[in-house]
Amino acid sequence: MARLSLAVALTVLVGTTTHASEFRWASTTDPQTMDPHAVNSTPVLSFLNNVYEGLVRRGKDMTLEPSLATSWEPLENGGGWRFYLREGVTFHDGSAFTAEDVLWSYQRASSVLADTASWFSPVAAMVAKDDYTVEIRTKAPNPIFPDSIANWMIMDKGWSDANEAQYPAKDGENYATLHANGTGPFLLVERDPGLSTVLEPNSDWWGEAEHNLTRATFTPIQNPATAVAALLSGDIDMINPVPIQDAARLEQAPGVDLIRGTETRVIMLGFDQTSPELLSGAGPNPFLDERVRRAVSMAVNVPAILQTIMRGSAEPASQLVPAGLRGYSEANAARPDLDLDGARALLAEAGYPDGFSFELKCTNDRYLNDASVCQAVVAMLAQIGLEVTLDAMPVRNYWTELRADNFDMYLLGWSPGTFDAEHPLRFLAHTPVADLGTWNFGGYSNARIDALLPLIQSEIDESARQAMLDETAAILQQEVAYVPLYVQPLLWGVRDGITVTQRPDNFFMLRWVNLAD
Repeated sequence: MARLSLAVALTVLVGTTTHASEFRWASTTDPQTMDPHAVNSTPVLSFLNNVYEGLVRRGKDMTLEPSLATSWEPLENGGGWRFYLREGVTFHDGSAFTAEDVLWSYQRASSVLADTASWFSPVAAMVAKDDYTVEIRTKAPNPIFPDSIANWMIMDKGWSDANEAQYPAKDGENYATLHANGTGPFLLVERDPGLSTVLEPNSDWWGEAEHNLTRATFTPIQNPATAVAALLSGDIDMINPVPIQDAARLEQAPGVDLIRGTETRVIMLGFDQTSPELLSGAGPNPFLDERVRRAVSMAVNVPAILQTIMRGSAEPASQLVPAGLRGYSEANAARPDLDLDGARALLAEAGYPDGFSFELKCTNDRYLNDASVCQAVVAMLAQIGLEVTLDAMPVRNYWTELRADNFDMYLLGWSPGTFDAEHPLRFLAHTPVADLGTWNFGGYSNARIDALLPLIQSEIDESARQAMLDETAAILQQEVAYVPLYVQPLLWGVRDGITVTQRPDNFFMLRWVNLAD
């Protein structure tokens, strides 16, 4: 498979046979919330980017472009960034957008209750110079900061106050969980969690509409066969993802087209590296031992997973980011070879010659063939004497389980919002403290990585920066912090007459959808 390219997204026009103004699309995962600061996950952020907006956004070619800020510039002496805000913008309820809303959204999105707090760990202060000028002052020079806030969405302070939605509700609910008031190209008009969500165009949007939609309805469909049948029958205009096992059939089916790409998402295994005992209480936690984690990495047959489960549509991964992204370490491109005898020897050396039993947590509706991949991992680990109980569940319950430390080993997919190797270091590899390591569920900790992260964030010299990223990649591999498996493919199914743009972050923008006249 060709190396991932982030230079362009894929825009596809499929046929010219449909005439409609309502667009209907489906995915396996319903966005958990309409609150843009509550859950830092692609299903939520992708959906809400149609309703809310940030200071900056990504275009079709993935480059950073103006949104609620018309321009930005570095502050003197590398002290941060100055953003000049767009004037004349209104929220969906008609209230004016000003710097007050930016400061409010910063306070909300960086709070301990927000799942987006890590985005603002480099920030020392945010100051409004006037109604349309904001300075974001960083603790050190941070050349990639504007990229890091491409998915930070601005909320209306007055609306949040009036509806008692001053803080995000990660696990519970507040008004912002089911309602929305953004500045974006689409308004939320109906929300029935788990059943359907309806958006309509914002006639007062400041931007120039590139779509021709009058209504867009999203329906979560967990059953892959049901989703494919709905697409083929014309009940749904687009499904994402297409089940891998149905990809070839859809390529041959009349009236639909399969759009293939590569996502910037690495699928990996993580471990509980803090609990003294296994979840079952059956004994000490073997995953505290690097040798045990390495044995797992040597026993998982990634080429077999790619061939049999992913049908050749994915490529192996050795790091927390795929090849092609900024900061990828060419010096650490190799991944462990399959070595069952070596894995058994490591287990024996660690004191587990007869193996042990544990639980693997996994989603069954979040990533392509996620439950099947986990079932394969269970069988592969059995070959080295590990008896694994698989607990597969819907994603709506999954993150709560992981945050409650109810796991021994788990499956995770990660796509860096900045398209930079710094991103997973901040979220997955830094010791969990305050607003850092917020998705480091296993509690992996390395003082050297913690020390390197702020240096990587502030380093301007690319070669010096890459040397530090090479070092972090080597440490993560040596200590088997995670077991990277593969880079997830993108497979979308679209009916004739529809133009869509497939971005490598798997964000789906309605403002680029066109139905044939």
